[in-house]
Amino acid sequence: MPKMTFIEPNGTRREVDAPLGLSVLEVAHKNGLDLEGACEGSLACSTCHVIVEPEWFDVLNEASEDEEDMLDLAFGLTKTSRLGCQIIISEELDGLTVRLPGGSNNAMR
Repeated sequence: MPKMTFIEPNGTRREVDAPLGLSVLEVAHKNGLDLEGACEGSLACSTCHVIVEPEWFDVLNEASEDEEDMLDLAFGLTKTSRLGCQIIISEELDGLTVRLPGGSNNAMR
């Protein structure tokens, strides 16, 4: 089974199982990580914003225009920011590493 690593805001690294076909958001929730996902992965918010480690960013599929629009609302946006609900685990992403930002902008509240 593929693995992935989450780097929490305090620097703690957590390597977890990342089942094929799940999103990074779903993997985070299955492992009790603090990644909100207020819209439950429907691409209607930016609360599942993650920062992809640079060596993994170009391995991902390109962000859609809708994802780019939502990312504009994300807390702590970077050049390698993506929405966790839009990254689907595949064999190519075995070892993926993402950082969790220190907060989120939840316009759905």
